[in-house]
Amino acid sequence: MIRGLQTASIPERFEHIRKVICSQRFQRMEGIGNEVPFFVVPYCPTEENDMQGLQQMLMKRLKKDGIHIIEVNLYDLAKELSDELGDWDFWLEHEAEHSKDDLKEALQSLTDAETKLAPAIEAKIKDAEFEVMFLTGVGEVFPYIRSHTVLNNLQRVAKERPTIMFFPGDYSHSLEEGASLDLFGRLRDDKYYRAFNLYEREI
Repeated sequence: MIRGLQTASIPERFEHIRKVICSQRFQRMEGIGNEVPFFVVPYCPTEENDMQGLQQMLMKRLKKDGIHIIEVNLYDLAKELSDELGDWDFWLEHEAEHSKDDLKEALQSLTDAETKLAPAIEAKIKDAEFEVMFLTGVGEVFPYIRSHTVLNNLQRVAKERPTIMFFPGDYSHSLEEGASLDLFGRLRDDKYYRAFNLYEREI
C-alpha cells in the first residue's frame, strides 16, 4: 500500500482514486493477471459520512472526465428485492415481534447472494453504459449480507469491467492467512483473496 494513503485526508484519497480510475491501465484491466477486476477501497467506519460524500463527488467528477459510473448500493438493492415480494413493510411493522435471528434468517433468504443479489446486479448492469461499477452500502447490510459472498457471486456476472467496493473496515493480506475482509476493523468477514486494494494501484 502507498504508505499512509488509507489514513490520508479525504481530498488526497479522492485524487488518488480518481487518477487510478482515469488511467488507461486501470480501464483496460491491465496488471491483474487472470484475476477478476475487483478492487477494494477500505476506510475507517467512523468516516462513513465522509466516504459517502467522496463517492458522490467521484461520480460527478469522473462523469466530467468522460467516465460513467454505475453505483449499486447493497442496502437499496436489498430493499428493492424485499419490496418486490411485499416483505419489507411487513418486517418493519413486526420487527419487535421477532428475534434477531429470525429477522436475520428472513433477510438472508430474501437477499441470497447467489439466487437474488447477483442476478439483480447482472440485470442492472446488462444494458447500462458505464466503465466502472461502485459497490456501496456494505456496512448497512451487515450481518445478513456478507461482502465476501457478494464478491464471490459477482465473479461470473461482473467481470467485464472494474468493480470497486467501498469497504468500512480493513482489507488485509498475509502469506500465512491469505487475504480477509475485516468489517468495521473488528469482524472478520472471511477469506477473500481475488480483489486488489485500490490504494496499491499505481497512478
